[in-house]
Amino acid sequence: MNFPFYIAKRYLFSKKSHNAINIISGISVCGVALATLALVCTLSVFNGFHDLIASFFTHFDPDLKVEAMKGKTFVPDSAFVASIEDVPGVEVVSMTLEDDAMAKYKDQQAMVTIKGVDDNFQALTHIEEVLYGNPEFKLYDPIADYGIMGIRLMQLLGTGIQPFDPIEVYAPRRDGRVNMSNPMANFRREILYSPGTVFNINDARYATSYIITSMDYARRLFGYTAEVSAIELRLQPDADVGQVKRAVASVVGDAFTVKDHYEQQAATFKVVEIEKFISYLFLCFILMVACFNIISSVSMLILDKRDNADTLRSLGATEGLISRIFIYEGNFIALIGAFVGLVLGIILCLLQQQFGIIGLGGDGQFVVDAYPVRVEFQDIVLVFFSVLVVSALSVWLPIRLLNRYFSKKED
Repeated sequence: MNFPFYIAKRYLFSKKSHNAINIISGISVCGVALATLALVCTLSVFNGFHDLIASFFTHFDPDLKVEAMKGKTFVPDSAFVASIEDVPGVEVVSMTLEDDAMAKYKDQQAMVTIKGVDDNFQALTHIEEVLYGNPEFKLYDPIADYGIMGIRLMQLLGTGIQPFDPIEVYAPRRDGRVNMSNPMANFRREILYSPGTVFNINDARYATSYIITSMDYARRLFGYTAEVSAIELRLQPDADVGQVKRAVASVVGDAFTVKDHYEQQAATFKVVEIEKFISYLFLCFILMVACFNIISSVSMLILDKRDNADTLRSLGATEGLISRIFIYEGNFIALIGAFVGLVLGIILCLLQQQFGIIGLGGDGQFVVDAYPVRVEFQDIVLVFFSVLVVSALSVWLPIRLLNRYFSKKED
């Protein structure tokens, strides 16, 4: 049997000569447990928000998006598109053209993103699930071009779902010299009509600035002929996204990038990851404060067991062996607190996930009523090892004091 381990276990559960040592040890366990519980719950909440944000993109963003490595647009030939369509797992291929413009309706103006799409776009995104007003997805007819805008953009321009007047759209000309005497000559102007339809998704970036229209209209507005800004792909339900992404990347070559859902919204997810990391650092600081109680507990135990330590030295025990006894003691306190905190944290997260115990408030103003959570195994491992590292640092100080005590005894 490991002798220091056995003695440390006896010290942990045996009655001390001073009751304050037992109280401080209990406080140390509770402090570590609460800090551990806070780490588990906080990291799980950020995981839940990560999943919540990802769910917002399902109706608008494609499964995979092919873009040029350099430049805003490229010209895809039929063979290039056919090679992408032949990749196993690809179900729908749609080409889009996006660029910025200014929309004007009567006296109201707004900077918008015009997204020109081909006839496959409806099958690509199932956008009909987020349409309001006229359920028909209509972008053009022989008489006029139509634009479906986000519901918040509709409110900004004040058009209503079915405006009587057309929407004027302006985009800067890409070719020719700048005409300083007539600034409006530097812009292309096109007219859009509303089909009596708007889309509403839980992403302010799309809802406040995007107008979906036909590919021909977008090319005419921006002065393109056959260019596109991206080829968007919808995958088969049972397809492996990573495997299909690698296959498409090998087909399109190094001149193009292939992005999945998370890479298309990299900036948004990066913010969530940074906030999660900063919260983890702050909670680790709180964990360090909680572990100060371990310093007190081990220090008082060392003072309480000085006579026992002297006896062990007389029997031939080395300073390293005696030090390991108190190292084990401090680690026991941290491990018990970590175990209790992990168990309570996981239970609380599972209850929140199942029943939504802790609400967000706001009387229905938020997308969800309760904090979303998702427990990840790697977060549990990270929290556990964080507790071990912090507790090891906490035990180091009283052990130094013990070694100084032995040095004085030798002198």
